[in-house]
Amino acid sequence: MTTTVLLSKERVKLLPLENGDRLTRPEFERRYQAMTHIKKAELIEGVVYMGSPVRIGGHSRPHAQIIGWLFLYYSATPGVDLADNATVRLDSDNEPQPDALLRKEERGKSSISEDDYIEGAPELIVEIAASSAAYDLGHKLNVYRRNEVQEYIVWQVHDRRIDWFKWKEGAYVRLEPDSEGILKSEVFPGLWLGVKPLLEGNLKAVLAILQSGLETAEHQVFVRKLAF
Repeated sequence: MTTTVLLSKERVKLLPLENGDRLTRPEFERRYQAMTHIKKAELIEGVVYMGSPVRIGGHSRPHAQIIGWLFLYYSATPGVDLADNATVRLDSDNEPQPDALLRKEERGKSSISEDDYIEGAPELIVEIAASSAAYDLGHKLNVYRRNEVQEYIVWQVHDRRIDWFKWKEGAYVRLEPDSEGILKSEVFPGLWLGVKPLLEGNLKAVLAILQSGLETAEHQVFVRKLAF
């Protein structure tokens, strides 16, 4: 099936967007925007990847839990922006649609374009990997690393594992939890994650741990810096 759009007073037929297509970023955007029934498509290293049906336990519920965790941080941290499934124009070959992201609204590496897309690298990206661990830990990881996304979290749901990477000297190294099993962001002070409670579904404990991070002096200093 082809899609017809009106462009510069001429009718132009667009080919459908399909998995595995090799496209330029402008062509990818034209086809994606024309196919309004498609909910998620990404361009990674010039190749189109389209999402499969979403299972509640493998992706939907973990995704909602991550958004809830990030929303609490976002609500307590003016100057930080939160997005869910937002298209990101990273470079000429890569336009991912991360499950979640945090970015600095000012003095960060990303901005909002005139047509309302994120351009550049957000400071933090989160991906939920149910059956696509190789994809999120392979091509996507290299794309995010090369574009200097400062922190990258991958929750491998079926493997009951959370990897939190930080960018350092051109490479990703894993953040290690402290003695209490808490992962702490080095880019967003106060963003704390209790790994065991999250994997066990103890959301009350997850939010209590994050609240402890929000009450630290480091977070308060960070909020003041964002204000200027």
